[in-house]
Amino acid sequence: MKQYLLVMMALMVTISCARSQEKVEALYQEHCAICHGQNLDGGLGGSLIDGEWRHGGSSEAIFTSIAKGRPDMDMPAFEETLNSQQVRALVIYIREKESQAADRAAKLPRADVGKVVATQYHSYKLEEVVANGLKLPWGMAFLPDGRMLVTERPGAVRIVSADGQLQAEPISGTPDVLHHGQGGMMEVAIDPDHAENGWIYLGFTDPLDGGGKRCQTAIVRGKLRGNQWVDEQWLWRADDQFYTTSGVHFGTRIVFHDGYMFFIVGERGGGTQVQELWRPNGKVYRLFPDGRVPDDNPFVGRDRALPGIWTYGHRNPQGMAVDPRNGDIHITEHGPRGGDELNLLQPGGNYGWPLVTHGMNYNGTPITEKTQMEGVVPPLIHWTPSIAPCGLAFYTGDRFPQWKNDLFAGSLRNQTLRRLRIQDGKVVEQEVVLKGVGRIREVVTGPDGYLYVALNGPDRIVRLIPE
Repeated sequence: MKQYLLVMMALMVTISCARSQEKVEALYQEHCAICHGQNLDGGLGGSLIDGEWRHGGSSEAIFTSIAKGRPDMDMPAFEETLNSQQVRALVIYIREKESQAADRAAKLPRADVGKVVATQYHSYKLEEVVANGLKLPWGMAFLPDGRMLVTERPGAVRIVSADGQLQAEPISGTPDVLHHGQGGMMEVAIDPDHAENGWIYLGFTDPLDGGGKRCQTAIVRGKLRGNQWVDEQWLWRADDQFYTTSGVHFGTRIVFHDGYMFFIVGERGGGTQVQELWRPNGKVYRLFPDGRVPDDNPFVGRDRALPGIWTYGHRNPQGMAVDPRNGDIHITEHGPRGGDELNLLQPGGNYGWPLVTHGMNYNGTPITEKTQMEGVVPPLIHWTPSIAPCGLAFYTGDRFPQWKNDLFAGSLRNQTLRRLRIQDGKVVEQEVVLKGVGRIREVVTGPDGYLYVALNGPDRIVRLIPE
């Protein structure tokens, strides 16, 4: 019954938002610019981008100020002029402009190769590991012998030697991949017992037989024999009916914990479909490494539910990491325009997309006014405006002792690497440690204790070494 109600609420949200699709930029110019300036920098009313808020600077406080007004400041109430979705969109728009102004004023650590960068706890230098020859690197994983495997989104898996040399030829025999939109060859992960069993796992965009662009995320494993992919086993593949021509939101990260494999399938542009447990998209899965479903998964035995599902209601997570201290699994998830999330996975949890979000549509129209709801797991933090998070890793090395067990989150949109400290289930610190060297696609702790980062634009792999 709860699942049915959530799906019905999602449909109601869609219908409600269809009635109020005026773009947020037009809303601001029509209702707000006369007092706060066309560029939000002040006029009759105060600036909205200087970080100073007389009545509270939280998103909730700004929402209240717009909806209820501030009579003592001659600010009218807009709750009878604008609906709650439109007010929420204005809050996000103000946050975007405020953040852009703060970025212009901030002195963030922009790193160049060989330059010393100072952060709160450590200074480091940036060193290039692979500077040439890669095409859209997406995933990285280290073999026990120190070699690195790197996926290239167009379809290849490459080997980088322990001394940083890119092997000339890609690994042969890897699965056929459809490089379509945001999809392609994405994730690579190494079995925790690789030294004994040799298994390597790949997450990629699987094309449906028959040509065209119908595709879906899939997971396989195999082994390396020299430079050849062998002994391939398919571990997870959706039913053909769920293959679509959409080129967005594939998800695809893989981690291992406590004898299980966890992986992500993005929502594939399906919207409210992620609330339906019989559909594969918008879910995190928990399987044994050989693809079997554990009997204690939260939806095993439930009618019309895929038994491999661990959590649902996700949009497009592209970061996934296990806390080495307690086994907690965290994901970073793309919101739409705003509302990127850091989430802690809870068995059977619903993470709310698109019933609740701190974001709005890319074109500036509202999605919903709701940022929380009973039965929906809230994010630990959200980034509004969007940073486009991608790549996530806990630092487990010894080269940077004061970063030990901190979480590092990459970003595509504003090209930052953020350090987050998590204590007692809360983010207590957040710091930008790297900015301006490219779109950060992946971050991992290397066996040498350095922090490795895969970049797009220019395509290369760098590492942070202590100074």
